[in-house]
Amino acid sequence: MIVNGFAMPYFPVWLSTLSLSDFEIGVVLAVPMFIRVITAPLAGVLADRLGERTIVLIWSGCLSLATAFILFFAHSFWPVLVIYALQSAVYSPYLPIVEAIALSGVRRWGFDYAHMRVWGSIAFIGATMLGGWMTGLIGGAMVLPAMAVGFGLTIVMALAAPRIGRPRRPSPITAITEPPPQSLRQSDLQLLLIGVTLVNSSHAMLYAFSAIYWQSIGYSGTQIGILWSAGVAAEVLMFFFARRIIRRFSVWAMIFSGCLLAVARWLIFPMELGFSGYFILQCFHAFTFAIMHTGMQHKLVERVSEEQEASAQGLYFFYTGMFTAIFTFLSGYFYAWFGVAGFYSMAVVALTGSCFAFAGWYLQPQRLGSGGKTSEAS
Repeated sequence: MIVNGFAMPYFPVWLSTLSLSDFEIGVVLAVPMFIRVITAPLAGVLADRLGERTIVLIWSGCLSLATAFILFFAHSFWPVLVIYALQSAVYSPYLPIVEAIALSGVRRWGFDYAHMRVWGSIAFIGATMLGGWMTGLIGGAMVLPAMAVGFGLTIVMALAAPRIGRPRRPSPITAITEPPPQSLRQSDLQLLLIGVTLVNSSHAMLYAFSAIYWQSIGYSGTQIGILWSAGVAAEVLMFFFARRIIRRFSVWAMIFSGCLLAVARWLIFPMELGFSGYFILQCFHAFTFAIMHTGMQHKLVERVSEEQEASAQGLYFFYTGMFTAIFTFLSGYFYAWFGVAGFYSMAVVALTGSCFAFAGWYLQPQRLGSGGKTSEAS
């Protein structure tokens, strides 16, 4: 997460220092996402078949660090695209496998997943804040050294990770290599998955161009770091209170609040908000991702058996990865053509996702009786 804390906000800033066009930046950021959808499941299969998952972690960390060093010598579009795509391929299994090891601890020894996962968010916030401060001092040149240090830490942690032997269950990303079970092919669940992942993918332009835009209107690196950290901090707080929220609100209320606030978020973003306005808007991330994601996970638990959880999470990963890659690629065009007004296109994406989610709600079995009419129980 330290690597992501440096890369997600500031790698586009480094790309802009190479005088790449907005379209080229969109391509460099999008192509690795397509590759990740392919390489992560294959690496997951390898990790699950090996006697020890940490072997893949060590190789992933070492190869990622090697590509980080090679990037120091890339100064134009094609070399950067090829090397960054290769880095994405070798790094893609790291976080999912770490998640799988953590979940093994939950299943075998009753560890608290939330208490483990929160440290990832804290690390992301810390790296983002530090990266913003360093960007203010030395500009985008800080990005590659910071990422290299992060990859070095992934190797250290891979060597220190617990050896727990062969997994009892496959990693969620492994399931993408197999056809989804029948329960996941139900039209209402498919529509809901598509809707939620479309809303997730509407964040693509934020991830790709928000730091570049904020820098262009005069915000310092520290201010940009604060804005990025605000979104993650709001997400963490929402996860912290999620259990209480679930007791008071329905899963559908959680999902639809995230969908509709995402539409509002991207409609508001192009306005002249000032730093405090953008800070508040970044806190919408608690709804446009965290609460919606929590609702989606509870809906999957409700509709899919435990034996099929890997397939459900794998399909969720696949849809999110593919849609985010597509709209990251398109955001390069939209930002080049319309500047910050391009965020209106993300509002259209979020609205489309909301419509798919609503269709999933409308077609859910609990609502429909014989002949497709609403049942009395609903």
